[in-house]
Amino acid sequence: MKALYLRVRELYKKWNGRPVANWALVRNQLSMDDKLQGRILKYENE
Repeated sequence: MKALYLRVRELYKKWNGRPVANWALVRNQLSMDDKLQGRILKYENE
């Protein structure tokens, strides 16, 4: 989890607010993990 967090922070600086390419695919792959699913779905309706 820590490596994922650090990588996301690094990429956030690179993307600088641009939309994430293929986000639907990424979101679906992450939601397969039970621990991450609740966190992802919490923000889906926002």
